[in-house]
Amino acid sequence: MPDTSQSAANATQGKTAAESAVTMSHQVLPHDANPAGNVHGGVILKHIDTAAGVVAMRHVRGWAVTASIDRMDFLKPVFVGELVTLKASLNMVGRTSMEIGVRVEAENLLTGEVRHTNSAYLTFVALDEHGNPRPAPPLILKGEVAERRYRQALRRRELRWQAISEEKNG
Repeated sequence: MPDTSQSAANATQGKTAAESAVTMSHQVLPHDANPAGNVHGGVILKHIDTAAGVVAMRHVRGWAVTASIDRMDFLKPVFVGELVTLKASLNMVGRTSMEIGVRVEAENLLTGEVRHTNSAYLTFVALDEHGNPRPAPPLILKGEVAERRYRQALRRRELRWQAISEEKNG
């Protein structure tokens, strides 16, 4: 692993969600599809995980790995030939973990129609050069949208911990 000591030294400096947000696009092709002509859910998940990973690494300026996918909603199908655009940004940062929201849209390149097809929330953990969790820079909340997303992320984290506790005790 590359040296992340400089990144670790900067871990106390906060960043806004805009500083690490990413928009990525990918045209889906026949090898991405199932026999019905819809894009495989796993292909969408891979792109979501990649976009969220870029956000996490941008935020920590170091390694970060997927800890969980809290929620994945398949709202509408994506079809071969469409342009899939993923918009990913930080919602919340804990000590070593980060919640990243990803919105997926599909654009029919012939008609220009854009549809919201998927949404997901992922948790990533910042890693040091030895692969151990390390502190992540705090998230600076700027604006009403960032504050709303932060509150919603706190609620999702509370529900995750509650579910984990119930699984351990049940």
